[in-house]
Amino acid sequence: QVQLVQSGGGLVQAGGSLRLSCAASGRAFTSYTMAWFRQAPGKDRESLVAISRSGATFTADSVKGRFTASRDNAKATVYLQMNSLKPGDTAIYYCAASINSGLVTTQELYNFWGQGTQVTVSS
Repeated sequence: QVQLVQSGGGLVQAGGSLRLSCAASGRAFTSYTMAWFRQAPGKDRESLVAISRSGATFTADSVKGRFTASRDNAKATVYLQMNSLKPGDTAIYYCAASINSGLVTTQELYNFWGQGTQVTVSS
């Protein structure tokens, strides 16, 4: 069992940057593949970045070159750095943990979820 608590997010102008954090507690953080998802109003939840236990990452084409995930195993925290934000990035962002190894991107394979945080990008 792991608990995920998100922080960061808020309102930013187009072209700006934000960093989201997701702190884990409970079972060993290094046991989990971590990922970031988002869900915009009226849309399905979208996989953004997955980061494996070893730190390898997979980034969706929609955010490649703008969003970067990293993990600090000593702090049991995963981060999502978002640059060059666009109004289309407006959504609720979620971190998630999976007991599956490798770069899983399917949300059904994620076992634990953060509470979600709103990101709003104004034009």
